[in-house]
Parts: sequence; C-alpha cells; structure tokens
Amino acid sequence: MYTTGRFIRRVRSVKYVGKHRWFSSTALVLNAPKQYNQNHSKPRYGLTTLTAVTNGLIGWFCSQYFNSSDSSFLQTSTTKITDISSPVYATPNEVSKAIEEITTITGPEYVKNSAGELLNHSDNSSNFHKPNDNERPDMVVYPGSIEEVAEVVKVCYKYHVPMVPFSGGTSIEGHFIPTRRGICIDVSRLNNVIAIHEDDLDVVVQPGVGWQELGEYLEPYGLMFGPDPGPGAMIGGMVATSCSGTNASRYGTMKENVIALKVVLADGTIVKTKNRPRKSSSGYNLTGLFVGSEGTLGIVVEATLKLHVRPENEVVAIVNFNAVGEAAKTVTDVFKKGIQVNAVELMDDRQMKCFAEMGGDGTRKWSDKNLLLFKISGTKNGLKDNLDEIKRICEANNGFNIEVATDEEEKEAIWRARKTQLWTSLDWAKKVIPDARSWPTDVAVPVSALPQMISETVKDIESHGLLTTVVGHVGDGNIHALVIFPKDKLSDAETVVHNMVKRAISYEGTVSGEHGVGIGKREFLEAELGEEAVSTMRRIKMALDPLRLFNPDKIFTIDPNEDRVDNF
Repeated sequence: MYTTGRFIRRVRSVKYVGKHRWFSSTALVLNAPKQYNQNHSKPRYGLTTLTAVTNGLIGWFCSQYFNSSDSSFLQTSTTKITDISSPVYATPNEVSKAIEEITTITGPEYVKNSAGELLNHSDNSSNFHKPNDNERPDMVVYPGSIEEVAEVVKVCYKYHVPMVPFSGGTSIEGHFIPTRRGICIDVSRLNNVIAIHEDDLDVVVQPGVGWQELGEYLEPYGLMFGPDPGPGAMIGGMVATSCSGTNASRYGTMKENVIALKVVLADGTIVKTKNRPRKSSSGYNLTGLFVGSEGTLGIVVEATLKLHVRPENEVVAIVNFNAVGEAAKTVTDVFKKGIQVNAVELMDDRQMKCFAEMGGDGTRKWSDKNLLLFKISGTKNGLKDNLDEIKRICEANNGFNIEVATDEEEKEAIWRARKTQLWTSLDWAKKVIPDARSWPTDVAVPVSALPQMISETVKDIESHGLLTTVVGHVGDGNIHALVIFPKDKLSDAETVVHNMVKRAISYEGTVSGEHGVGIGKREFLEAELGEEAVSTMRRIKMALDPLRLFNPDKIFTIDPNEDRVDNF
C-alpha cells in the first residue's frame, strides 16, 4: 500500500496525462498533513482518516482511470488530441526554484538570461516563423557534460519546467521557439570528438560539434561525413531534424548516417540506443526513433556517425538547359544508366538570373538558364567513361554550355555559388523590393514529378504577383523555393506556400524533405500521413515524455486548448 506521501507523488506524476484533472486539488488537500508532519506540528487529520481517504482514492483511481470503458488514452494504441487534457507547467515560483537548483549544477557562469541570449535562443535571421512577444526562454543553460545535462533535465522534470534543446540554431521552421517559455538547454559546450575508428569508418562525437569543423577534423584521415546542411549547423540539431544537404543523393540524409545515439530522456534517464556495428537486429530501432524527432522526445548528447572515404579524382561538371523538364530527365537518364554521382543540384533560371544580376562571385560569367551541377569521381579511366556518358545524356536532352572543372579553386568557386544561393537571393530580394520579405520552404516529391512540381509552383507564385527563386537536390526530388514578396502581400505568400505543400502531397510527396516540421508545417503533417499516423506519434511522445516538457508544440499539437497564433 502507498504511504500518503508516496501516493501523492504518484498522483502528481500522472495527473496531466489523462482527463482526470480532479487529482490536482486532491493532491493539495492530502499534502497538508505531510507538510504539518515535516514541520513537527500536530497533523490536521488522524492516521485512520488518512488511510481511509488514501485507500478510497486508490480504489477510485484504479477503477476509473485504468478500467473505465471510456478511458481511451490507456486502452487504445494511438492518442488523439481529444484524448488528453492541456499540460500544466511550472508556476513562475517553481521556475525560479528550478533555476536556482540548475545554477548549482552548472555554476552561475553557465546560466544566462540577458536579452541577447534569450533572443538568440528563440529566433534567427532565416526563420520565417517568429516567436511572439512572450515566447522567450526564462533562462538559457549551458551544461558541460552528459551528466550535467541529465541533472538539469531531472530538475526540470521535478518542477514540470518545459525544455527546448538547442545546438546550432540554424533551423528555419520555428523548431526552437519556446512556446511555453521554460529552460533552453544549449549543448554547444559538448563539442568534442570522442573517438574515431578509421578501420570501421565511424566517429563518436558530442552534439555541439559543427559539421564543418568535423569535416576539417576528418580531412587528414582522408575521410568525410556525408550530410552538408547550411553553415553553422551542429550535430545535435542535425540529428534532431534529420537534415541532409547537397551530398544526399550519394551519401544519404542524416538518418542513414547515424549508427547510434546517447539520449537524455524527459526524467533524466540516459539511454544508449545501439552499439557500433553497422547492422543489428536487436530490439526496436531506438536510433531511428530519435533521428528526426526535433527535440520532442529527448536530448541527443552523443552520436556515433558513419564516415565515408573522401573521393579521389573528383570533378565538378555544369550544364545549362532551357527547360527544367530537360534537366530533370537528364538526371533520371544518368541514374538509369547506373552512373553514381556524388551530388547533382539544380538552380532554376530565376535563381541564375538573380545570381547574374548580383554579379555572381566575380570568378566567371554565368548563363541565366537552368543549371545542373554534378560532382563526379572515380578512377581515372572510370571517371573519363562516366563523364563521356553524362555529356552524351546531357546533349541528348538539349543541354549546352557543358563544362568540367578539375582545379580545386574552380571547383570550390562553382559549388560555393550553390551553397550560398539563399543569401544571394535574400540580397537580391532587398534590391528589387525595398521592403521585401522572404519565405524559404522545401518539399520533396518523386523525381518523375519534379518538373511539373516546379513549373506549377513557379506559375502559382508569379500569378499572385510575387517573385521566387528555386533550387533543388534534384537527385532525390527535394526542391527549395524562396517566396519573395512586399510586406502588404503576406496573405498571398502564405497562400502560395501552403499551395506548394498541398501540391507536393498530391504528388505523393512530403511536406519537407530536410527542413523538418517544427511549428511551421504541423497542420500539413496529418494531410500527408493521416490522423492515425500523427496520433501514433503523439502516443510515443506521451509514453516517453508524459508531462510534455520537451520542445512543446512542435511536429504536432499536444494541447487540445492551444490558442497560439503563428507570428510571421
């Protein structure tokens, strides 16, 4: 039988999971005699009375909560938003107590609340979805070890303080907006390479390691890490969003490059998802569960990553096309020939005109026609054969201006044009529309649907009187459109972005190929996958994070009474 104190703690741990909010006030009543005893004063209630009340509550709780025919939360495999009540988070006084305890864990120098810190941990310049005025963390904490992360999480769990994991802060779908305030846990101090296993082609790193820094570390070994997202991204956030980049067609996205993880769960438990072998049939795929969970299930504190041998004899080839369909067919024909390219990217004619108008990079004269960019490698003979075949395919699809760069500086300059196109487009937008706003977004569709997807999207955007540039990881059907508009046409911009997402779904595509869902695309996830799939995700969330503390409101709704209005 539970003692009074233990029963109260049991009630506290479940009171926000189901619909039985009645326990909140009951716990307060039963807690009174415990507090009197702790103060060495006479209890208000006698032991017999307490035992009777406790036994009665236990009986009522078990019969109503666990056995009731209408308790759908515990008797179904999924959790609909209507199955749960609103989460209840810490009061301001409890948040203050939590911060005091966290300060003793990390030291005061690693607990910060300046205006700049709070702003930088709730927004960035690329994020179109902005925090509302009250959506700033109460505090930013910088733990210095896995153990400190776990201890901080335990404190937040004790007081029911929301937590938002943070690493590079480069995501653009509102992933780290602290919609419920709380504590931002910045893991950037965990920035070490733990071990490298050259013979096994893997590396063990902490979440605060940047992918660019990891690339520099691996270069002397002749090795590389596959994913290459935007500059500044760190491994923790890359795992959380399952990002990718220009190398995905050859080396895969983040989910294909993570072997194992260490994760801190909502109650502070540290979990290892797998050992280092490339293959395993032991138990559930916990690694895959956390990759792409966007910080809603746990905090990644260590990652074992696949490595690849850095390609030798790699060249960069570029070719122009008058039509996007011709470029897309070229890619399909190359793949159907069994030619393995390291990367293949598209910059549409609007993007190329933007690039030309902004003066390019000063190293070459660019055509303003649709551009395909290839990275190709192999043995000298194999590379020559592949280049000859790719040239033949390009010419058969009306490609022109075919060039092959072998010089390292030239290759870097060409690829830099692709990697920096977002900033080039943003600068161009300000030039053509003084009060321009820009909405970056991405979708992915089967490669065969790519030409129609691009042409219909561009036509829709321009028919609303807006501007756009389009680039794509054309090898895997992932396109990025930047919608450019004056401030007074926000509603039109929202319309065309939503149309783009719906169009991708209609082509059996996905609402995001690599940006993630965050808060910006929640409403479309159910349209893509169905209510049952989203309710299954919510069930997993409630199982691992029953108090709904980790990165609330991201990917799908967790509060049936949410009244947040998106801030553009």
